[in-house]
Amino acid sequence: MATNLKNLSIGPDRIPSARKMVFGIVVADWNSDITHELMRGAHETLLKHGAQTENILVKHVPGAFELTLGAQFMAEYGDFDGIICLGCVIQGETRHFDYICQSVSHGLTELNMTYNIPIIFGVLTTNTLEQAKARAGGELGNKGEEAAIAAIQMAHLQLEMEAMEDGL
Repeated sequence: MATNLKNLSIGPDRIPSARKMVFGIVVADWNSDITHELMRGAHETLLKHGAQTENILVKHVPGAFELTLGAQFMAEYGDFDGIICLGCVIQGETRHFDYICQSVSHGLTELNMTYNIPIIFGVLTTNTLEQAKARAGGELGNKGEEAAIAAIQMAHLQLEMEAMEDGL
């Protein structure tokens, strides 16, 4: 999903249907002007591709660091085809940025492997607020849309692989 001044929110030509799928969205409220735009983009994209409103559960956590535990709660207590994690970490003057970004990326990767369901990393890691705005509905698209597309695609991949295992 990484780009260099390119809008990928248009997505691939063919995105599978999300009609019978259930998705969780975990949103960090830190930098909420950015993250709530990412959430809007993800939610609208899921609906656009057939997901039903009642099959999309949105939960909020305080910040990006808490996305991992929020996603774990969803994986443990829900029955989701995919979980989308949305946050925004903007570089500051200290190394806090590095610790948060590394912890969240590692934590979400671990959850993917532990729970065997797609848990999507939709966390902006930018140098400036302007860069974040450009990726949250601005000139570079909405990375929440991209995260939703990735969730749909990965959920379908899992279904395809399970069907192969079942001999279908």
